[in-house]
Amino acid sequence: MRLSAIRMSGFKSFVDPIQLKLETALTGVVGPNGCGKSNVIDAVRWVMGESSAKQLRGDAMEDVIFNGSKGRKPVGRASVEIVFDNSEGKLGGQYATYAEIAVKRELSRDGQSQYFLNGKRCRRRDIADIFLGTGLGGKSSYAIIQQGTVSRFVEAKPEDMRTIIEEAAGISKYKERRRETENRIRHTRENLSRLDDLRSELGERLTTLERQAKNAEKYKEYKAQERRLKAELILLRLAALDTEAATANERISAHEAKLADARKASAEAQQAADTARERHQQATDALQTAQAEFYGAEAELSKLDQSIAHAKQMNDMRRREHTQLAQEAEALAQALQREQQGQGDVQRDLEAAKTQLQHATDAEQSAHAALGEADSTLAQAQKDWDAAVDAASTPLREAEAQRARVENQERRLGEFAQRLERLQEQQAQVDLASLARRG
Repeated sequence: MRLSAIRMSGFKSFVDPIQLKLETALTGVVGPNGCGKSNVIDAVRWVMGESSAKQLRGDAMEDVIFNGSKGRKPVGRASVEIVFDNSEGKLGGQYATYAEIAVKRELSRDGQSQYFLNGKRCRRRDIADIFLGTGLGGKSSYAIIQQGTVSRFVEAKPEDMRTIIEEAAGISKYKERRRETENRIRHTRENLSRLDDLRSELGERLTTLERQAKNAEKYKEYKAQERRLKAELILLRLAALDTEAATANERISAHEAKLADARKASAEAQQAADTARERHQQATDALQTAQAEFYGAEAELSKLDQSIAHAKQMNDMRRREHTQLAQEAEALAQALQREQQGQGDVQRDLEAAKTQLQHATDAEQSAHAALGEADSTLAQAQKDWDAAVDAASTPLREAEAQRARVENQERRLGEFAQRLERLQEQQAQVDLASLARRG
């Protein structure tokens, strides 16, 4: 496998796309200092996967991108591609049938680095695997000799020299594969250990899951029984509600009949109340008449009281006159006894006084009789007034009692109507078809 061409664009001093053809096995690049001879070697090392900026004589990997000059602006991307002639088929593996092998690397200023193998994007590891054992792979590559490389070989320690010899003999490729295989075996053992841990853990979890699955099955069975029992309970409640609704309907019908009777009784009571009002009006009229008669009787009584008082005054005056006359009669009797010659005149005066006393006594008896009649009239008027008040209040009490019974019946009817509405709403919320399917 021989390097046949190098294509560069934007890499260090090679800002414009350029292609170097290496047509013979021996090719030399000559020129003055600073013309870019070392940049060609750096390009080859960079495209083959060099990741150390110091090996490319820079501080950072972005230094390989052309940074501009006085007459040119900096570019944003560096690209290098090397082409190998594999016509002899010395390259093994999947690329053994290819006559040319093109390896390309691109780097942008945002740090994105990409590798291409025969135009297809690949990994840096794929590039390193191709060149293992050819003298171009790894840090111990001896195919690229630059300043200090020979002295490094001469002064190399036995371990470093052994590495160089193994790379030249092609052993490094197998050692790398062995190292990768050992790493894979170690990773596989670690994975197996983790798998054992996972297996034991999964075994415990499987036991737990089996127990949970059994519990879930029991839960499903119990849940199905619960749904069935709930459906049966709802059906029983629905039947009870239907029975209760029928009973309530019968009660409502009975209460409606009672309400009709109550309304009829209320109408009759209203009629009786109207009659009572008429009677009350009549009683009121009679009461007013009785009051007028009472007031007249009171006036008469007042007059009689005045007459009685006057009669009492007259009686007192007659008694005083009687006493005076008695005294005078006694004086006259004494005078009669003293003087016999005036007996006839005194006897006439005494008879006259007796006559006046009899008149006064008759007047007093008449006054007492008039007072008794006035008291009787007053008692009869009070009795008539009490009777009229009782006659007027009895229909009102009966009307109030009827109105209270009617209001009680209407309130109970309203309660039964509300209960019927609640029963109908509950019946509407229950889906008999779904309950039958669940059962």
